[in-house]
Amino acid sequence: MEYFYLILSCILIVKAADILVDSASSIAIKLKVPKILIALTIVAFGTCAPEIGISFTSMASGNASMTLANVVGSCIINILMIIGLASFLHPIKLRHATIKKELPLLVFITSIFSLLVLDSILIPAKKNMLSRADGIILLILFFIFMLYLVNMVRKRKEEGEDKPKYGIVLSCVLLLLSIVLIILSSDVLVESAVAIAHQLNISEKIITMVVVVIGTSLPELAMTVRAAKRQEYDMAIGNIIGTNIFNICVVLGLPVTLYGGLEIVDFHAVDMLAVLLSTIILYFFSKSEKTLTKIEGFLMFLVFVLYYIYILFF
Repeated sequence: MEYFYLILSCILIVKAADILVDSASSIAIKLKVPKILIALTIVAFGTCAPEIGISFTSMASGNASMTLANVVGSCIINILMIIGLASFLHPIKLRHATIKKELPLLVFITSIFSLLVLDSILIPAKKNMLSRADGIILLILFFIFMLYLVNMVRKRKEEGEDKPKYGIVLSCVLLLLSIVLIILSSDVLVESAVAIAHQLNISEKIITMVVVVIGTSLPELAMTVRAAKRQEYDMAIGNIIGTNIFNICVVLGLPVTLYGGLEIVDFHAVDMLAVLLSTIILYFFSKSEKTLTKIEGFLMFLVFVLYYIYILFF
């Protein structure tokens, strides 16, 4: 039955991702706002739900390292694996504002996050940890991001003659239902995959880093790949930018602020370098031709594979 649940959950995630793209696009057209705004907010925050659940559960149970692993792993996977795979399957075109504003904002937030984690780089005698003050800083960065989104709504309107597939009420209902279906299906997929891994005597380390972290990123993977295939480029790239910012600032920042600091034991400079490097690679690849090409997508995916080989075997 575990294999049946695994296959069924994959099918449901792909179908729900289709509905999510259509309903989110319809809402943007109906409200006459940029599609990337919907992707940066509703879609990104919705697909972050699995990570939010894991983050608060792990902090409450005293397993704080899993909270950081969840965010670090998700940020790397979202860019290197998901954007890499999506652009390899179908080149992704980027808007001028995304390259000039949204991606630099992501690079800035990721850089601050990396410095907050690696305290020992700035103060060699100090242990690496995230304090409550660090959590507050991350929440302030999220507030800055929200101010940018508010400014986007005030200054820009979506241009074009696209026709929405659904009405506004039906779009909102389908958006909510598709997000819920993706989250529930992802939970089933992770649980069944973990059960199968235990049956096959796969180690706990591989289960955590591969099954759980990649499993909880499936909503973003399904959404981004389907959006790129259907040439909804703003949805594809906006989903990942919004998700990573939400992961860093809220999924990590909020529980750290509420529960107190966490000492960083299992994460080193290499891991944080991978987070920062993935964001910088995305920015420069996007800036070069304003398109993420198949070759660039392949290179991003290759970096992801090399990083995972490093953490699993070294």
